Amino acid sequence: MPLILFGTDGWRSIMAEDFTFPNVRSVTQAIAGHIIAAGRKEQGVVVGFDRRFLSDKFAQAAAEVFAANGIPVLLTKKDTPTPVTAFAVVRNQAAGAVMITASHNPPEYNGIKFIPHYGGPALPEITRDIEARLEKILAAGGVLRNDPCLVDGVNLITLIDPFQDYLAHLRGLIDGAKIRPAGLKVVIDPMYSCGTGYLETLLGEFGCQVEAIHQEHNPLFGGRLPEPNAVNLPELIEKVKETGAHLGLALDGDADRFGIIDRDGSFLTANQVLVLTMYHLLENRRWEGTKVVRTVATTHMLDRIGEFYGVKVVETPVGFKFIGQALLDPGSLMGGEESGGMSIRGHLPEKDGILAAALMVEVVASTGKSLLAILKEIEDRFGPSVSQRLDIHVDICDKDIIMERMAALNPVQVAGQPVVQRHTVDGVKIVLADGSWALVRASGTEPLFRLYVEAKSQEQLEQIQQEVRLEVGF
Repeated sequence: MPLILFGTDGWRSIMAEDFTFPNVRSVTQAIAGHIIAAGRKEQGVVVGFDRRFLSDKFAQAAAEVFAANGIPVLLTKKDTPTPVTAFAVVRNQAAGAVMITASHNPPEYNGIKFIPHYGGPALPEITRDIEARLEKILAAGGVLRNDPCLVDGVNLITLIDPFQDYLAHLRGLIDGAKIRPAGLKVVIDPMYSCGTGYLETLLGEFGCQVEAIHQEHNPLFGGRLPEPNAVNLPELIEKVKETGAHLGLALDGDADRFGIIDRDGSFLTANQVLVLTMYHLLENRRWEGTKVVRTVATTHMLDRIGEFYGVKVVETPVGFKFIGQALLDPGSLMGGEESGGMSIRGHLPEKDGILAAALMVEVVASTGKSLLAILKEIEDRFGPSVSQRLDIHVDICDKDIIMERMAALNPVQVAGQPVVQRHTVDGVKIVLADGSWALVRASGTEPLFRLYVEAKSQEQLEQIQQEVRLEVGF
């Protein structure tokens, strides 16, 4: 049997190789055991799925395992985004959810996310318990197929469609009164994902002129990764420029991440979107709170804005599960990560691309300005900022040596700036006297290192990258 482990956001693997019906049933049985041991059996579970090949069938198989364990199941009628599945957990006070998705991975992959009762990503102690149970199940030969859904004559599988309830919730978070008179033109690219229909409906209700592309069901995602970055969004960028739209909005394979295109066709990084959101909540909405949460790899521009408005910025390890836990504190305004995850107070402790995209529409409608123009104003107030992540592949034989060099990384100065702080909460991060910083992290599953750098200029950024790479040896 293959080793099945939950990574930063669930278990993902290649279909027909490791991601098989027997393995899905075994993982589901381990999750069922966790729920029963936690005393939450009667609360039931939600099962959702994306648009990948056989995702609906894998979801049905998972539902049958839960039912065979006497756990009531709320199975989504159709493909449903991860944040909407998480919303259904909270809405129905369920014990948790299984979401069948591989998010933005290639089309040959599928996966399972477990979303606990609080509606956010599972913490490491939860996934460790599930993995321990799974190890015993696999050692015993796995779980036999369980077709019957009837337990003591009661059908434990109920079909649900959380679409309208979720949109009603978003209407309470997004300021439609600001958007309606703005007359915005918006192009939406759900990237063939299960996020199709959500932004189209919501923004149409708010008076936007909406055009959508790539809405059809295509398990191959049009030949591109369902990851909303500049490389994978050429049609959206071209459509925004061609139609004179104010914004282009994209979602990833399970709609928990976002991609934003400004009116001139420029792609905005997740860091920029987080900065715009925080600034909007504090400056325009006049929100009050005690903290904003970001990962160790996310822009420190949030810290500068927080210092001005008297809001503490809390740093967590990489992974939205850590941000989600902090968002459970009522004093938290928002949380985000540079890889494209974000949520705000009053929503879920789960990243939500639909929410993030709708907030960017509110920002433009509230100011009448392009997103890049607002970013320029922010930099004029709080100073310039340039950030970049490099993914550096190394020879598998060299990984251990580079790991040792990374752990020993402790320079006195970098790029002519003294090093004033060194953090090891997740990888090794060095902060320079002028606020610039560099972070080196290793992948846990492949010979890959990630180098994150934020600086005052592109020239300084490249110098920091060069010196850190020489120090670490990649």
